[in-house]
Amino acid sequence: LTDVAKLAGVSVGTASKALSGSGRMRPETRQRVLDAVATLGFRPNPQAQSLHTGRSWTVGLMTTDGIGRFSTPVLLGAEDALGAGKISVLLCDTRGDGIREQHHLRNLVDRRVDGIIVTGRRTDPRPPLKGVAPIPTVYALSPSTDPEDISVVSDELSGVTLAVEHLLATGRTRIAHLTGPAHHAAAQNRARHTSELLAAAGLELSTGRVHFGEWSEAWGRRAAEAVLRTAPDTDAFFCGNDQIARGVTDALREGGVEVPRTVAVVGYDNWGTMALASRPPLTTIDTDLAEIGRQAALRLLSAIDSERESGVHTVPCRLVVRDST
Repeated sequence: LTDVAKLAGVSVGTASKALSGSGRMRPETRQRVLDAVATLGFRPNPQAQSLHTGRSWTVGLMTTDGIGRFSTPVLLGAEDALGAGKISVLLCDTRGDGIREQHHLRNLVDRRVDGIIVTGRRTDPRPPLKGVAPIPTVYALSPSTDPEDISVVSDELSGVTLAVEHLLATGRTRIAHLTGPAHHAAAQNRARHTSELLAAAGLELSTGRVHFGEWSEAWGRRAAEAVLRTAPDTDAFFCGNDQIARGVTDALREGGVEVPRTVAVVGYDNWGTMALASRPPLTTIDTDLAEIGRQAALRLLSAIDSERESGVHTVPCRLVVRDST
C-alpha cells in the first residue's frame, strides 16, 4: 500500500480510503490510486482487512443434503446475493450427523465467519444450532424450531393452491392426492392444504383419503394403479413430488390411459431431471429454491449489520404448465 501511495503521489491513508471507497476526495485523486494499483498489481491483504474491520467476509453454509438435490439451488441463490458483496461461502456437509455438524460448526467459529446459513433436504423444522451465538444465523428451507430465529421457507400453501386451482380450471373434479411419508412435514402440509382447498370448492378427494407412501417413482406407479381400481372415475392426480408424478404417468401410459385427455397429472418441485424426462413432461410447482437461498443471504447480511428480522419468512411458489395437464 505504501508503494501504491508513493506512485499515486498521495498519503497511505488517502490510498487506503480510495480503495475502500470511504472518505471524501477528488475523483481524479481516487483514479490516480486505482491506476497505481493496476500498474503495481496490488491486492489488499484480506487477513489484515479482517483484523481492521472485524469482518472475515466469509459465510458458512451448512447442509444435511449430501446429494445436493435441494441444497445446491439454495447455495447458488445465496452465492448470487453474497457474491455481490464480495463474500465467500464455505460449504459444510453434515450428512445429517450431529457429531459431524458440531465439528463443522467449531471450524466455522474458529474461522470467525460473519454468519451461517443452515439448509437441508427436507422442510421439517429442525433444532437451532448450539454454541453459535453471537454469530448471525439464518435457516433456509428447513426452519428452526425457535421462533426467535430467522427462517426462510417455501410457501407451501401458495404452491398447493396453484396446483389445485389449475386442475379445477381445467375441469377436473375427481382429484387424487399421492404423496410421501406421513411423518414428513412436506407430505403432511401439502395433503392438508389439498383437502382443505377441495372442501372449500365443494369437492373431496376421489378415493376419500390421501395416499401416503414414498418419494419414489415406484410408489407413484403402485399408488396410481390402486387409485384407479378404487375410483376409476379419477380424472386428475396431484402428486407430492415429481418422482411420484412420473411414476403415475408411467402407470397411466402402460394402462392405456391418455394424459392429459383422460387424466391430468401435476407434480411438485419442478425437478428438471424428473419433470422434463416424464412422458408427457410434467406440469409442476416450482418452489424457487434459488430465491429461498437469495432471501436467506439477504436476511443474513441484514442480521450481520444488526438489522435482525426474527420469524419465518416465506417465498411464493410458481406454477409451471407443461403437457401433463
